[in-house]
This record gives sequence, C-alpha cells and structure tokens, in this order.
Amino acid sequence: MKSITTLSVTLATYNESKNITQCLEAIQDIASEIIVVDGQSQDNTVTLAKKFKQSKVISTTNKPMFHLNKQMGIDECQGDWILQLDADEIVTPSLKKEIVSILNKSPDTVVENGFWVPRSNYFLGSFLTKGGQYPDYTLRFYKNGKGRLPCIDVHEQAVVDGKVGFLKNDLKHYADTSFSLYLLRANRYTTLLANELKEKNTKINFINFLKYYFFKPVWWFLKTYFRHRGYVDGFPGFVFSFYSGLRFPIAYTKYYELLKSNRDINMSQDWDKK
Repeated sequence: MKSITTLSVTLATYNESKNITQCLEAIQDIASEIIVVDGQSQDNTVTLAKKFKQSKVISTTNKPMFHLNKQMGIDECQGDWILQLDADEIVTPSLKKEIVSILNKSPDTVVENGFWVPRSNYFLGSFLTKGGQYPDYTLRFYKNGKGRLPCIDVHEQAVVDGKVGFLKNDLKHYADTSFSLYLLRANRYTTLLANELKEKNTKINFINFLKYYFFKPVWWFLKTYFRHRGYVDGFPGFVFSFYSGLRFPIAYTKYYELLKSNRDINMSQDWDKK
C-alpha cells in the first residue's frame, strides 16, 4: 500500500522464529523499512527476518531490560512514522487500513504526535474481553522523533511529546499461546520486578511480607476478577486474575533470595581477605 509518508516498523527479538514471519507479513506492504534488533537468537529468527526486503537486522545482547533493545530500534528508524511491535503481535487488516489513512496525510496536518492502539490478548485458547485486559491500550504508533521508551519499568509505555490520540482497531497479541509459555514469561517478568524492588531498596520486614503476600495479590484478584469483570471470560478469566496476582509474592521471594545471595557473596569475600 503506497502512502505519501513513510512508516518504519521496529521490533526487538529473541528466539521468535515461531512468530516473526506472521508478524512481518501483516505489515510488509505498508512499511518502508523494518528494523529488527535481535538479542543473539539461538533459532532462525534472523534468517526469517532477512527474507523481508525492507528488513535491517541489528545484532546485540539479550538485555534483561528488553526495552533497551526496543529503544535501539526506535533510534535507527528513518520513516516519518514509527510503529513499534513485538514479534508475537499481528496488525489486523482493519488496523492496517486505519494506519494507512494516517500515512496518507502530511505529518504536519495530523495534530496528534502519537496514538494508543487497542490490543487484544490471547490466553488459554481465546481472547480475553474483560479483567482489565481489553482494550489493552498500548502506545506504539507515533511520529519519528516524538516518541521514546524510558527503559525503566518492565510494563512501561512509550512517552510521546505532544497530543496523543486513540486508534479504534485491534492489535492481536499472541504471547500466551499455551499456559507453559505464560509461566515462562511470568518467570522472566517476576525476575525483573525483583530487581526493581532491589533498586528501590525495599525492606524485608513483616509489613512488606503482608503487603506482597496478601494485600497486593488479593487486591489485584478482586480488582481484575470482580471490578473489571474478569468472570465474564469464564475459566480463562479466573486463571488470569489468580496467576497474575501471584507475581507479587513471587517477585518478593526472588528479591529476598537475591539479597541473601549478595550477602553470602560479600561474607565470602570478607572471609577471603582475612
């Protein structure tokens, strides 16, 4: 689809051979360039990405804070507009048409510098419709030079200078095509959350024990399952609310383990100096 302004699509990858082809096929006809920042994948992600004529692959390390690799891709973009994707996301035909309608205007005539995109999340065989998971707005489409990632928090959104609007059509998200993949991803997220607790110098005490083991998970479950009507999605809605609330005690436990490991290392070093 030819447009009067150019679109750069960028994504950060690591072992995404199962997803990347479908992701890039959905946008290849509207992208002037595709920037793939790969964290040294062990599968054929890079080979598959290079099959697309607009693609440029940048090889780097697979950083724990993966937003750093995403921002690296954003910095490389040359198009008038940037669409930042994850490899497990697919731009629907209706969303593509909506994006093209914006690309067919001069950037100076578009008052918004960026757009929130509604995302639909696949979980346990279907797309969640409630529980605060739909519409799962994410800020992914913005004018070049107007958007950036803070690279501080695992769940952070892009920051866009100026006015931000909303698109109407969905971005399909297939991160959790199996429960095993969900648990694998949750393990990675809780490790990042544990490191955030460390950076905040969170205390290990009884009050925080109650906070992270009882108050936060219970609050999250009640909020997503009842207030945001996760029960409408049946069993998947219950499982999502329950397990997503468990990230708090898991992260706090990992944080405790991290501190204990550091103390043991310091004690060993002190002993070696004697």
